[in-house]
Amino acid sequence: METIDVRIRRIAGSEDLPLPRYMTDRAAGMDLCAAVAAEETIPPGGRKKIPTGIAVALPEGYEAQIRPRSGLALHEGVTLLNAPGTIDADYRGEIALIVVNHGDAPFVVTRGARLAQMVVQKVCRVRWVESDGLDETQRGAGGFGHT
Repeated sequence: METIDVRIRRIAGSEDLPLPRYMTDRAAGMDLCAAVAAEETIPPGGRKKIPTGIAVALPEGYEAQIRPRSGLALHEGVTLLNAPGTIDADYRGEIALIVVNHGDAPFVVTRGARLAQMVVQKVCRVRWVESDGLDETQRGAGGFGHT
């Protein structure tokens, strides 16, 4: 498995929070924590922007995808909007999460709560080649439930 070095900066006031980390040896995503100064309550149907206390400098040719945590979705009805969110290689600001509460009860975000996961991936650039036709496939133009 390939390993890359990525520079990370803690935002002032988040020095007590852990850096993103893999929770198991084969995990694809690193958990991101809430860097809230005080508890934040998200009512049912509500959403809030939650800071993570970190900024990163991804190498060119990489992105970070921000994804929900399945346990929060199942047990609390809490997930992320704009998921997966993309952190581009040229973004240097603080990573924040758009947390939405689809559950029946208010959800309290506490400092250090693991709210999301971050997966770093290689990306490629596309060069479009216009064509009058595309190669045929068994699926063809079938979509939206076709398979």
